Amino acid sequence: MTYSLQNTNIEMRIFPIRLQEQGQITVPQVVQDNLNLTEGDMLTMLQVGDLVLLTPRQPQVPQLADKIIAIMEDEGVSLTDLVAGVEAERE
Repeated sequence: MTYSLQNTNIEMRIFPIRLQEQGQITVPQVVQDNLNLTEGDMLTMLQVGDLVLLTPRQPQVPQLADKIIAIMEDEGVSLTDLVAGVEAERE
């Protein structure tokens, strides 16, 4: 599923991922291709409340968090609204 955030050039996609044995997940191939990920690459997981973000490089996490906050402020979306939207999508 793909969403575009208003007034931005950011596209948001949703990919269902199943937690495997020993907590392993598989990053969908289309994401691996888009981000040029290869076996052995390190990813960083960022937890914001009930929201989990996965990024391919550690230095981008602070900038990503700043961008998310700026977009949320511009759109008038609170963290509660964002988490509620994610929960609605899960259902």
